[in-house]
Amino acid sequence: MDDILVLGGTGFVGRSVCEKLVERSGGAGGSIVVPTRHIAHARDLQMLPTLQPVQADVHDDAQLAQMVAGRDAVINLVAVLQGDERRFRHVHVDLPTRLARACQAAGVKRLVHVSALGVGANAPSHYLRSKAAGEAALAAAGLELTVLRPSVIFGAHDKLLNMFAALQGLAPFVPLAGADSRYQPVWVDDVAAAIVRCLDDPATIGKTYECTGPDVYTLRELVQAAGRWAGHERPVFGLPGGLAQLQARVMEMLPGEPLMSRDNLASMRVPNIATGTLPGLDALGIRATALSAIAPMYLGHGRGPARMDAWRARARRG
Repeated sequence: MDDILVLGGTGFVGRSVCEKLVERSGGAGGSIVVPTRHIAHARDLQMLPTLQPVQADVHDDAQLAQMVAGRDAVINLVAVLQGDERRFRHVHVDLPTRLARACQAAGVKRLVHVSALGVGANAPSHYLRSKAAGEAALAAAGLELTVLRPSVIFGAHDKLLNMFAALQGLAPFVPLAGADSRYQPVWVDDVAAAIVRCLDDPATIGKTYECTGPDVYTLRELVQAAGRWAGHERPVFGLPGGLAQLQARVMEMLPGEPLMSRDNLASMRVPNIATGTLPGLDALGIRATALSAIAPMYLGHGRGPARMDAWRARARRG
């Protein structure tokens, strides 16, 4: 499969996926098309050989059909973490439904779709229910579908650990909602490798994989670790339910995307860890990388993502 369309390729996970796809092709032959509403968002990708950023709106049926036509496969990474029920449906349900129609019309069968752990029609949050509905829409389309469900994803440009590290550099303590919620953090490069391996292995068609790291953490432990690796760990105080809801409501009222919402709190009621009922990274021949082996490299002493990017570049050169 040489001609690949990557929806969401300019995002955190998308950048790693595009790098893996270029490595896979050896920089020659085929093409990797990455649509974006703002071409400037693809600045970091434009230097990758065989990769073609195009300015387009993936939520426009005509533009989506044009981009899908002639592709060997599609990778869908588009997702949002914040919003109301309408926004979650627009991104997590309507887009996969449109994508399925476009693939059917163009005769494109192969699709790798990234969902999330904890999805379900009766899940407690709009986010998790919409993710489940998106999976169902794709499964009903008769495509050669593979679904990946990652836990919280970490890496040099992640929002979660970098945000909590930065916050502890400013605040004397951290009041934390959902402090006891559980996660199994997975490295972004492991998720990207899993996506590419699924793309190339027909045996993964029709399967769902849980992408998790080797260790389980509470949110409190993740925040403490982020502060410690950044060199300024602060006390973390878990908030009881009522105060957590109040904090989330106040954050929703602030300008910009909230750091925490009531829908996030609802999602936290479902452990973000592997169920053990579905295959994981090991089934794809990937040994999951521990958070403690990677995060200190990009959080350590304020050196930030640039240090991690340099490390990855050296690793690719061998």
